[in-house]
Amino acid sequence: MKQTELFGGKETTDATHPDRVVLYALADFQLRGKTLAERELPLDRLRGALRRAADAYGVAELSDEDAVAAIQTLGGRVRRVPPYVAKHPFRVTVPAEVAERAKQFYRDRAAAEMKNTDDAPGS
Repeated sequence: MKQTELFGGKETTDATHPDRVVLYALADFQLRGKTLAERELPLDRLRGALRRAADAYGVAELSDEDAVAAIQTLGGRVRRVPPYVAKHPFRVTVPAEVAERAKQFYRDRAAAEMKNTDDAPGS
């Protein structure tokens, strides 16, 4: 089932869960040479990766609340800070296991895309 946002936004599908977008974002953050595992980060630091992940999936960018809910679902820890401290008032800590799972998810997705490209007609 596809759903389009009001005012011509991007389409989302039931298959694209926020957890997948967040896993992709966590891997993207690490693949850019940044340390993620067992380190408390302001959510601000992850916004760029979350934006790139939303673009990769063709979905609307996750709100702060949706992003932190998905991070918690995946096993991360989230701490809220007062809104005057930061524009995105959350601090996120991702366990090493979740960071590794994100990298594996990214590799699996890239391999699946490569396979789909190789299997495409006219390849």
